[in-house]
Amino acid sequence: MRTFYKYHGLGNDYIFFDCLEEGFPTPKKLAKQLSDRHFSVGGDGIVLILPSEVADVRMRMFNADGSEGNMCGNAIRCVAKYLYEVRGMHQSRFSVETKAGIRILFVHTQRRSGEVYALTVDMGAPVFEPDAIPALFEGDSVVAQPLIVGEETYRVTCLSMGNPHCVVFGEDPDGLDLGKVGPLFENHPAFPARINTEFVLPMGRNELRMRVFERGSGETMACGTGACAAAVASVLNGYSDKGAEITVHLKGGDLAVRYTDNGVLMKGPAEFAFRGEVEI
Repeated sequence: MRTFYKYHGLGNDYIFFDCLEEGFPTPKKLAKQLSDRHFSVGGDGIVLILPSEVADVRMRMFNADGSEGNMCGNAIRCVAKYLYEVRGMHQSRFSVETKAGIRILFVHTQRRSGEVYALTVDMGAPVFEPDAIPALFEGDSVVAQPLIVGEETYRVTCLSMGNPHCVVFGEDPDGLDLGKVGPLFENHPAFPARINTEFVLPMGRNELRMRVFERGSGETMACGTGACAAAVASVLNGYSDKGAEITVHLKGGDLAVRYTDNGVLMKGPAEFAFRGEVEI
């Protein structure tokens, strides 16, 4: 039997395994098995917390279909909360190694209880070069470029926040049949590594409403890297101000994102759900 911890960031939920002293077998197979919401624990994937030679810990995350992701903005906040509250690493700052590089997190705690209620993540600088996203477009960046998906033409803005993202601005995303249109974007030939797609409605100068369809997991309640991508794209398209705090409303709650010349900062909660044991 192996102990797991279930955490979520705005409903974007993962099954966490502490692998700092003990390894973990066949994570891709187990991610698919354990993420099943009907026959197992259920979640958007699994996260392994591992030793690191260059940071406090290393994080590996696997989507519900078993594919490995480079980075997850919601899961990484949960990692820091686990380290602080369960592992007793009472630090105000954590460094976490990911496939997308090292990310720095700053811990916000309640004065009386000491509970971690939010974390700010330094997400690094966005990447705009199409080859690095990857996205098969010409030019130095992809901002409001036409893309035929199915039978419709969309204006898309593409960038990487450690994961590849395609941001589409339009009407209220709640009216979309995301189960139909999401896979068309995810598996579009323009995105050789597949893509995460954000459907975004600008609600005010620095306020966005968003739904997200994640590669390997489908629609999720929230996506941290996706919220950052949407905020950056909003600045590029003139809907928001660079340097301002941009509120991104997701199905699971709100994230605060700030895009500056130094990179992207994201602030949001991390919540413990439950602890259990599973045979692996």
